[in-house]
Amino acid sequence: MTSTAAIAGSSPRPTYPDEARAALLRAANINPRTGLATDYLNHFNEAIMLLEMVPDLPECADDFLEWQPLSYAEHFTASNFKARDLAIESYETADAGIRAEFDQLTDSMTRILTEVGVAMRQLQQDKSRVALAEQAIVWVKPLVMQTAGIINGAAEADVDSIMAGA
Repeated sequence: MTSTAAIAGSSPRPTYPDEARAALLRAANINPRTGLATDYLNHFNEAIMLLEMVPDLPECADDFLEWQPLSYAEHFTASNFKARDLAIESYETADAGIRAEFDQLTDSMTRILTEVGVAMRQLQQDKSRVALAEQAIVWVKPLVMQTAGIINGAAEADVDSIMAGA
């Protein structure tokens, strides 16, 4: 039996990793279809949690100002994640389109949180810091949700469900 890709002269491109690798990734809480782990979102959720504390405890702004941006690899290198090397390797070999979308979202969150930190350092009034913290949460939370969708293959699942209904 000859595949369509072979007839066209190109090598077939597997859609999913082989089952052994998929099982290894699943066991490590890494999505086998995307090669990404939701654990990285903890880095951004930590910043959000600190910002959420600012309205009730304005001194928590100082805790937020200690937050430092970390790349995917930096996060896993610094973490106690049991499969951190696998997480980094899977990210590096993830589909270029998925990774580009993921990187764009995480870069946006990093840029927002970094700029909010710069602005908070310049503000002296708690009222202004509270307003900035609340606005930052409004900007970043939806991006975390979108990023989780990318990690979990939600965009792919949406296409699959649309095609199933056709």
